[in-house]
Amino acid sequence: MDLITVNEEKCIKCGQCIKECPSFVLKMGEKGPEEVANTSCIACGHCVAVCPTEAIDNKKTPLKEQIDSKDFPKLNAEQAEHFLRARRSIRSYKDKSVSREELTKLVDIARLAPTGSNSQGISFVVVEDRKVVEKAVELTIRMIEKSPLKDGLKGLIRLYREDGVDGILRGAPNLIMTTADKGFSNARANSISSLTYLELFAPSLGIGTCWAGYFEYCAGIKGSPMLKLFNIPEGKTITAAVMVGYPKYTYKKLVDRNPLEVTYI
Repeated sequence: MDLITVNEEKCIKCGQCIKECPSFVLKMGEKGPEEVANTSCIACGHCVAVCPTEAIDNKKTPLKEQIDSKDFPKLNAEQAEHFLRARRSIRSYKDKSVSREELTKLVDIARLAPTGSNSQGISFVVVEDRKVVEKAVELTIRMIEKSPLKDGLKGLIRLYREDGVDGILRGAPNLIMTTADKGFSNARANSISSLTYLELFAPSLGIGTCWAGYFEYCAGIKGSPMLKLFNIPEGKTITAAVMVGYPKYTYKKLVDRNPLEVTYI
């Protein structure tokens, strides 16, 4: 077998790796799991991760590179709910840039997010230079002034032009964008998943984030000058973005949402 190897002495033929494989790459043979011809492994690592005896290895997701999950404590339901509800969109930031080390931690977590068929395909652009962030704000305002949004966003434009109030990136010192190949069908969905992971992880580092919707709109316009501003390679497109910085204020409450609407069938 070229991709999968099985330690026959450790394998107990439980079949968990076969049942968990989303691409039906494996079947049970006389000596244990075997590869099925003409199938495509998506490198999800399920087969290696689920094996109770560490009997299986996969070249795309090597056993030696997987981390033993039992070494880490699990959140209980109450802790998990508090963790998720405590996340806030931060729109007021301290005048202090996030270090490269911390920014790298954010995108390194983001790359681990689930993606459609494990297609991944997402790259990150991290803007450290405050002046470049400010240029992006100015460019966004200019593009809005020439777009169908201009009438509905007169107040946003006026605050920026007359009072110097940044309603685009909210004075955040840093910006993180995702990029993907043009035409990549999972680009937007995978980007949202990746940046959601980043947003949930950020508070553990004392960092705040917020989706940069107006910026995303302008960056997504065909031929957008944002591509040149950030030196996005030919053939790539900006797919999502979040502003990043240290929160100026601390939230004391967990805010509720609209009442639950659900249908069970």
